[in-house]
Amino acid sequence: MVDIAHQAAINPASRDAATARARVPLASIDPGQWRALAQRATEPNGYYLPAWELAVSATARGRNDASALAAFGGSSARLIGLMPVISLWRALKIPLPALVSAHPYGTLCSPLIDRDAATEAAACLLQQARKAGAHALVLNDVALDGAAMNTIKQVLDCDGLKPRVLSSYIRASLDATQDGETLLRDALGTKKLKDLRRQRHRLAEHGPVAFDVARKPDEIRPALEIFLQLEASGWKGKRGTALIQHAGDATFIRRAVPALAETAQCEIVTLRAGTTPVAAGIVLRHQDRAFFFKLGIDERFAKYSPGVQLTLDLTRHLCADPAIASADSTASADHPMINPIWRGRFAIGDVLIPLRRNDPIVALIRAALATCYASRETARSVVHLIRKWRTTNPRQTAQQA
Repeated sequence: MVDIAHQAAINPASRDAATARARVPLASIDPGQWRALAQRATEPNGYYLPAWELAVSATARGRNDASALAAFGGSSARLIGLMPVISLWRALKIPLPALVSAHPYGTLCSPLIDRDAATEAAACLLQQARKAGAHALVLNDVALDGAAMNTIKQVLDCDGLKPRVLSSYIRASLDATQDGETLLRDALGTKKLKDLRRQRHRLAEHGPVAFDVARKPDEIRPALEIFLQLEASGWKGKRGTALIQHAGDATFIRRAVPALAETAQCEIVTLRAGTTPVAAGIVLRHQDRAFFFKLGIDERFAKYSPGVQLTLDLTRHLCADPAIASADSTASADHPMINPIWRGRFAIGDVLIPLRRNDPIVALIRAALATCYASRETARSVVHLIRKWRTTNPRQTAQQA
């Protein structure tokens, strides 16, 4: 096995051939079985619902053609576990035998594990990775204390193996079992809420302010186009990262959103001033959890805080829905808009999972990943310093431009 790993390390094509044997194309997974597994999953993940992930893998820029580790159990060969993956070479250009969770265009990659056969499913997924020739798994953006990760830890412990957290951060979430008004008052305080009401009254000078929720496919398609235009009109459009600016990304979202609406697993919320949309957001639903995917605003109305106003209404909307117990912001750490409003917190991280005991190849993978993560952190620090300098030196920035 070490010889195979050595060959893979020096030959990415050989590595891909070796790791492909025990993986299956995502499109080959029976969609009915996949949907049934999603309903039995120990932990919700709206980004690994079949309608979403299949659209990502088929069309999204840089995320297409993922494969899967699949676990089947019982005499009926029921699907009990699913983990979309790509090779470490494809993910990070590291020529070592490891598999990485496929990124589903949402910052959560916790695998789907059947709550009725959790230990069996997790053990089978790890075994499938071994059969694929992998010496390690890298799970990106997983809930570190979530049910899926806890089950994997238990299986690893039985094998004398320990996962290693490569990086982590704390993310905002919403406890939707609370009364919405009480939650907002406790989070923001009466003074801040009064200021936001004043802004809303000023926004209403442009027309009555209304919060709309599109759920049905015929409602959600036009609402999606409004969202896409709003997103592209703001800073994401200026950076070239808006969904509509790339053909593959636009195709993915236009395919995924209506498909999820068919099963009541997606909605688009829109805030209007009269007939003018000023903010819109995409929200996924899986089991009793909502996922706040993306937000777009009309920056001509920025002084009225349209993104915050929409989020306040979304908070009230989710708290009033008995089917929703919590919401994942899917935002970055210290997000300046969502963190003050949604005060729940949970840990998200990237985890290295060794698949063999005392394996020198795992040590190589870990060292390579450490170098990669250090480079990323340096790049992020440089970008942060540049942005800070531009903010504090606008005149010099304008002269250079």
